[in-house]
Formats: sequence, structure tokens, C-alpha cells
Amino acid sequence: MSHYPILETERLILSAPTADDIAPMHAIVSDSETGRFLGPVTNPAIQFERFARNAGSWMLYGYGSFMARLHGSDEVIGSVGVFHSWRGMGTDFDNNPEAGWILHRDQAGQGLAMEAMQATFGWFDAAYGPRRVVCMIGVGNGASLRLAGKLGFCAMREAVLPDGDRVTLLVRHP
Repeated sequence: MSHYPILETERLILSAPTADDIAPMHAIVSDSETGRFLGPVTNPAIQFERFARNAGSWMLYGYGSFMARLHGSDEVIGSVGVFHSWRGMGTDFDNNPEAGWILHRDQAGQGLAMEAMQATFGWFDAAYGPRRVVCMIGVGNGASLRLAGKLGFCAMREAVLPDGDRVTLLVRHP
């Protein structure tokens, strides 16, 4: 995926995913603390489907999730970005660019998600123009809700996923 952008921030390198990133991301989301708001992701097949959906967004729409690495390290510490997804959540949510961020628990609380998402939105808005973007955050995930607010997202409504998890659906208007 060498023709996709590589974004650099003060502390991070953000690049499109490769097949080598599947196992590290599965390890990150399988961690009980990191994955507590992500729904059931201990099954490698479910994580592969999620990873492939996000990676496929690059080919189909020209944007997707980036793999996050600290400068000077090859270790994947998370996934951040804007990807295209259909989740069966309704016309106000589906078929829109969707923002998401997942960092390993050891990297949480350091401002890295904000740094990464600001760089992502800077690139996305420059490449595609300011657009409506949605995101979905597990009910009770106060840290991500605060970050979403700082990024300009407003709550639309709550929803229940097929697995029974409750989420807040949010939108960022141009």
C-alpha cells in the first residue's frame, strides 16, 4: 500500500495497514482493558473481518484507518483514522465516513489519540473537503466521548449493537 499517505506527527507515524499488522492489532484489541468497549474481539475471525473492512476502505474509498507507531519503533500501538463502513445503524449513520481510534492501554491517556486524529482530519479534510463524519463510542467510554467532543463530534443518539452492547452514535459536521 505504498501509494497511500504516511502522516507524521510529533510522536507518531501513521500508515495504511498491511497484512503484517493483523496479528499486532488482534493482540491490542484482545487485551481486556483495551477491548472493554469494542465488543467481542477475542475471536481472531471477527478481528480479521474488522481489520479487512477498515483496510478495504482504502481501496474502495481512498481513505481508511492508519496503523499508529511511535517514532523510531516498528511496533503497532493502535489504529486510528477515518474509514467507510456500513453497520446497519440507519441512514443517519451508514454509508458515511466513520472516525475511529483504538490505542493499546499502555498508550492511553497521553494525548496520542488526539494527536493522531487531528493529523488524520487535517489530511482527510484537505484531500476530500470538509465532510460529515460519524463515529460510534461504547456507552461508558468517557475518555473517547471527551476526545470526540474535542474533535467536534456531537451525539446523535444511542443504539444497541447486535451483540447487545450499547453505543452512542455521534456526528461531526463540516
